[in-house]
Amino acid sequence: MLEPTNNNELPPIPGKRYFTIGEVSELCAVKPHVLRYWEQEFPQLKPVKRRGNRRYYQRQDVVMIREIRSLLYEQGYTIGGARLQLSDTQDKETSKCDTNTIHQLRMEMEEVLKILTI
Repeated sequence: MLEPTNNNELPPIPGKRYFTIGEVSELCAVKPHVLRYWEQEFPQLKPVKRRGNRRYYQRQDVVMIREIRSLLYEQGYTIGGARLQLSDTQDKETSKCDTNTIHQLRMEMEEVLKILTI
């Protein structure tokens, strides 16, 4: 998933592996309690939890939060509408990936068949 283009006013995402909820809050201009609420509403958003239930977000989580923020605050979706929009986007990406994988496997099988028939 690419970063939404309408989040240009947000700071760039640093090249770190993990981010705390406070860092993500600043990077996405969303308060921490909103992030915790979104975790309940969007199944795609699953930060790693470590000692004491501390949340650690990865880069793809930050990008997902920015996408959710864009859908809700800038494009005017409801929570349910944003959830559907994200699941539709993921379904299309998965379908595209599956098609590419099947095509690649077919090409490899044809090469193996050529080798076996020689």
